[in-house]
Amino acid sequence: MTFQDWPAGLPVGDGWVEVPDTTDVIFPYDGSVVTSAPVGTVALARQAVEAALAAAPGMAALPSHARRAALMAAHDALAARRAEFERLLVLETGKPLVDCQVEVARTLVTLLTAAEEVARLHGETVPLDLLPSGEGLIGFWTRRPIGVVVGITGFNYPLLLAAHKIAPAVAAGCPVIVKPAPATPLATLWLVHLLRESGALPPAGVQLVTGDVEVGRTLVEDRRIGAVSFTGSAAAGHAIAKSAAPTKVLLELGSNAALVVAADVDLDAAAAAVVRGGYYASGQACISVQRVLVEEPVREEFLSLLAGRMKGVVVGDPRDPRTRVAPLIDPAATERVLGWVRDSGATLVTGGELDGRAIAPTVLADVPDGAVAWDEEIFGPVVCVRSVPGMDAAFAAVNASRYGLHAAVFTRSLATAFAAIDRIEAGGVVVNEVPGFRADNMPYGGVKDSGAGREGPRFAIEELTVTRMAIIRP
Repeated sequence: MTFQDWPAGLPVGDGWVEVPDTTDVIFPYDGSVVTSAPVGTVALARQAVEAALAAAPGMAALPSHARRAALMAAHDALAARRAEFERLLVLETGKPLVDCQVEVARTLVTLLTAAEEVARLHGETVPLDLLPSGEGLIGFWTRRPIGVVVGITGFNYPLLLAAHKIAPAVAAGCPVIVKPAPATPLATLWLVHLLRESGALPPAGVQLVTGDVEVGRTLVEDRRIGAVSFTGSAAAGHAIAKSAAPTKVLLELGSNAALVVAADVDLDAAAAAVVRGGYYASGQACISVQRVLVEEPVREEFLSLLAGRMKGVVVGDPRDPRTRVAPLIDPAATERVLGWVRDSGATLVTGGELDGRAIAPTVLADVPDGAVAWDEEIFGPVVCVRSVPGMDAAFAAVNASRYGLHAAVFTRSLATAFAAIDRIEAGGVVVNEVPGFRADNMPYGGVKDSGAGREGPRFAIEELTVTRMAIIRP
């Protein structure tokens, strides 16, 4: 199938540039070819940087209404093709349709929220006369664009992740070059096309370059770049931060999200939450439930309820609206996850094998410290359960990780809820909902190896602007 509703080549400079090579985009469910995608080069990356730098003054000078109009036009155009985007995302990511529908809905919210934030991009006056030397001076600050933004995205939510790079950059008045994951460039290409078609931006204000690691390195190592925003693995993020230094780098990295189950909770509701939060997007989400910590007195009952609910998790064709787990992005990812399960040293409660090309939804019990299935981000349909003697031990286990993106606690106790919020080391603590909950207008990001900086249009715009102080003696 082809989805060529955008021009051939790559959107670089003021037009679309032909490229010498293409690569097949593969449907993970059956290995069939969706279509071919253009492959960028180092030379094209350099060309995009030069074009973005040339476009920067024009982007910075754009009036608020033009930036808002561009984002609203892209929002409206995407909304009009919503079902087609959902279908395309299923094919290039292999995610179940229900998850792709959520991705498109959240992308629309992100574009709309960024458009609204344009009106809130302002500064403040400053009382400079706190010192006698400041008497008679007038002071105020404004926010100015940081410069060219490079956005690098992961494969799991390609459209949404691209929107969280592109929309805040446009709202802030920054040219942006986005580099999608090689396996999933199509929906992002289409989004960039919609923004360029708005006519409200300089054409080179939004560009896209595909390609390998060298293409990415060319983009992030250019000292004239204002900021690099990356979503992906911790290892790749750390490498990008080193390569880009001293350029500002925003990192949205991995996690092994924990969910704590207190003994006072409705255990069936908690088990349902683990299933809902552990297997969406086939487990390929950085805040899907991976580690479950259950108070010891209710361990056996909880495991029984959880195992009973696994029969309702439909595995199969991601185009089927009933499917919740489908094959992972590629066979290498599948073999890695199965290897982590085999080597976990845990008790296999359910799953742990292939169901067609997909990994059957898996529950592991008593995963020991040091097992990668517990310590690292598994990024597959695997949930690990461990019992703890109480909440103090649960919070300590949550924090005994190099990651800290989102964590959740299920409890009826207000004291436990506030203790979790106070003591868990994470960018977000969710009470009585899955750690995978994210509203796209909230500040989102992690601590420790889960990253630096915050997304959500308002907060990303702050990251992509710098204050400029004005001091005037009349």
